[in-house]
Amino acid sequence: MASSSSLSSDTKQQESVGGIEDKKQNPVHENVLQKHAAFFDVNKDGVIYPWETFQAMREIGSGVLLSTAAAAFINVALSQTTRPGKFPSPLFPIEVKNIKLGKHGSDTGAYDSEGRFVESKFEEIFMKHAHTHPNALTHDELDELIKANREPKDLTGRIGSFVEWKILYTLAKDKNGLLPKETIRGVYDGSLFEVLRNEHTKRISSS
Repeated sequence: MASSSSLSSDTKQQESVGGIEDKKQNPVHENVLQKHAAFFDVNKDGVIYPWETFQAMREIGSGVLLSTAAAAFINVALSQTTRPGKFPSPLFPIEVKNIKLGKHGSDTGAYDSEGRFVESKFEEIFMKHAHTHPNALTHDELDELIKANREPKDLTGRIGSFVEWKILYTLAKDKNGLLPKETIRGVYDGSLFEVLRNEHTKRISSS
């Protein structure tokens, strides 16, 4: 039987992977939403330009057209909101440190207003919408989730939520067409992007 100390250690590791804030693992200046966004900051200078978004999308297996559309949509939508008090830039940069300001409505609430991961809201996704499998969403259940989160008079949030979930499903669904719980958890803390990049690199190397 495992000792209480080892169980405690395992729990801390699981919490870190799951995106729950741990003061030893996550510095106060960085939260899970920043970690999510930081993957797209290719040169790690704290600013994400459209060409970096495009490159990051390609690295996780997205096609040229989808990567182009995603780069345009994401950077246009988030640039000015993450650069408060600054003049609009034709290069549409996104400032990672202010990414919490780009949080849109009609979402699951799994990020709070500070960009921290909210475990209870994450669990609600599956309690309310995972009818077929307790730890995964089908395509139809994903559509149900998107519709359930729609807020009145929030066109921007509705579009943002729809686009984000559909891209995730396209890139990360399993062979049975399911979106597993841990896959969804991984997109919130950004760890999924590294997994997708590694898988894409392996596919290219073996082809």
